[in-house]
Amino acid sequence: MKVMVIVKATKNSETGKMPSEELLTAMGKYNEELLKAGVLLAGEGLHPSSKGKRLVMSGGSKRIVEGPFAETKELVAGFWIWQVKNMEEAMAWAQRCPEPMPGEESILELRPAFDTEDFGEELTPDLRAQEHRMREEVAKQRKP
Repeated sequence: MKVMVIVKATKNSETGKMPSEELLTAMGKYNEELLKAGVLLAGEGLHPSSKGKRLVMSGGSKRIVEGPFAETKELVAGFWIWQVKNMEEAMAWAQRCPEPMPGEESILELRPAFDTEDFGEELTPDLRAQEHRMREEVAKQRKP
């Protein structure tokens, strides 16, 4: 199962405060452990929402909203994509994570990603084949 681990933003991450060398070292070690265990598929830190944009779509209309965005606690400062057996394994890995926001409350939100089987009959054989082809193409594009 794939799980997205969301690192929630904080006041400091939204101001653009960069992590210390000590935290970068600890996170690097943690990421190496995830990689060696075959868990880590992807992971990135994100710039503050002041550098972001949102596209809001409703009733056929679209509008662009420039950052920064309100409600820091609802924002994302970074993420990982993990391949794990189940949510229990994901939580075990999450509990080993260095505290990403020292001096502030750190929150990791773990969310399972949908698999094609989760969509049932609505995902027709043609749509399944399309999904499979696209995943193969993405994998090819990522290989050097």
